[in-house]
Amino acid sequence: RAMAGSPGPKPLVAVGQVTSTPDKELNFASCSGLVREAARRGACLVFLPEGFDYIGRDPAQTLSLAEGLDGDLMGRYAQLARDCGVWLSLGGFHERGQDWPTTQRVYNCHALLDPAGRLVAAYRKTHLCDVELEGRVTMKESSFTNPGTEILPPVSTPAGKLGLSICYDLRFPEISLALRRAGAEILTYPSAFTVPTGSAHWEVLLRARAIESQCYVVAAAQTGRNHEGRTSYGHTLVADPWGTVVAQCGEGPGLCYAEIDLEYLHRVRREIPVQSHRRPDLYGTVGLPAGL
Repeated sequence: RAMAGSPGPKPLVAVGQVTSTPDKELNFASCSGLVREAARRGACLVFLPEGFDYIGRDPAQTLSLAEGLDGDLMGRYAQLARDCGVWLSLGGFHERGQDWPTTQRVYNCHALLDPAGRLVAAYRKTHLCDVELEGRVTMKESSFTNPGTEILPPVSTPAGKLGLSICYDLRFPEISLALRRAGAEILTYPSAFTVPTGSAHWEVLLRARAIESQCYVVAAAQTGRNHEGRTSYGHTLVADPWGTVVAQCGEGPGLCYAEIDLEYLHRVRREIPVQSHRRPDLYGTVGLPAGL
């Protein structure tokens, strides 16, 4: 670390790395085991990655397995939050929204549950991953997913004010700057990066978002072979407001832990006050819409 943090106990967060498959029961068993382990270790907030519920082999299977936020799977996670007394960041749920009967498309939904199992926020991914790396990776998320229509204001948690995003949103600093302006202290990017894009861009983008926003950045990730047609990059990590990687998962499923030191965060912001140095007279202001 470039600067020393404050003494005394600080909120502990746990960040999960999993290998989701099309088997929802197996995935729930894996994820719930990590949540219970994190709770035993004293974490107040547990992060799970995009696709924690499942990763389908193709769009048809992905759509067929999807549920609503009021369905059985989210009910089980609500009970898990209650049992463990933790907040859960469920970072990419295949949601059948109210428009499912007409669109037959899902939302990629980042659901945040409190320790009473209440759904306190549901952010729907606004940037959909349509990429084609010739001979390597082809993805067209927009072929079966509806884009979200709003950025949510940060949510107060025991670890700090949490701003919600998902995976491909990481490539758009406008969201992180809007969330920072709205008071975020932690930005989270639950992800399922591919190996080619992850090896090139994952860590540098996460550290950049931390540095420019002066927030903690928490990035839970899929890892390994999800099915015969997909392998995920992994490298779950936490970066602090200085851009230092303070926690990271190794190979395979597991957890990493980080203390969130808000005194340190505010020291970084005092010493390099980039927020007050911005020039909206030159390039405008990125912020949440009025009313949020």
